[in-house]
Amino acid sequence: MSLESDIDDLWHRYDEGNLSADSAGPEELDALDAFLDALETGEVRAAEKRGGEWESNEWVKRGILLNFGLRSIAGREYGDVTYHDVLPLRETGDLPDRGTRNTPDGTVIRRGAYLGSDCIMMSPSFVNIGAHVGDGTLVDSCDTVGSCAQIGADVKLGANTLVGGVLEPVEDAPVVVEDGASLGAGCRVTSGFVVGENSVVAENTLLTPRIPVYDLVDEEVLYGRLPPERRAFTRFVESSVGDHDLFDGGAYKPAVVAMDVEETTMEAVEREEALRE
Repeated sequence: MSLESDIDDLWHRYDEGNLSADSAGPEELDALDAFLDALETGEVRAAEKRGGEWESNEWVKRGILLNFGLRSIAGREYGDVTYHDVLPLRETGDLPDRGTRNTPDGTVIRRGAYLGSDCIMMSPSFVNIGAHVGDGTLVDSCDTVGSCAQIGADVKLGANTLVGGVLEPVEDAPVVVEDGASLGAGCRVTSGFVVGENSVVAENTLLTPRIPVYDLVDEEVLYGRLPPERRAFTRFVESSVGDHDLFDGGAYKPAVVAMDVEETTMEAVEREEALRE
């Protein structure tokens, strides 16, 4: 049987109430471990780009959920701390061979996360199960890469950036940050939003499908995505709340403005090759 069929079989048994953490045996747990290994090597991914559009792999998401539903909480060691979880942290002994490094003491990579070659994880930062981080990407201090998030190659996630996950609440599409994108410090990307390749996002920008993106290049209003090669930043536009009798004065709501990436913008976010040698 293939890994996908193994996961589908476990899911049906679990969903029908015929399998639980108490009844899961070595055979079921071996299948779950093989699934996590496949995520960590990049053999399988929670989402892939097909025909120019990102699509979720539902069976992969089910495999991730099974790793919570079919495992019991156990005490585990990390440094001098005992923590209690259903999953251990990811082994990191394979990272140096690929030029990837994580700094002490608070870089946490959960089991089932993929990190490509020449990545840098600064402390403290966290990469959750199912996340896929591409080659040459920088995950800076205080960053969170949520479950199943798809981060491309040569991406820069500025300090204190949050890339949302999809396990809770359960949503169809993970957040995607495509190749070459640069997110400034304090950015938030949530709810399946797609950041196009080589885009530059200013500090403290919130990207979510509920906030409109005013694309001044193609002169259209978008939801849920930032086109490739855009410079994006937050602005505030008038809100209808300002017309309410109980509200004194004008009211504004957040929006995102997208413009062409200028040469000076690219110079400001240029990667230092010395950091990746």
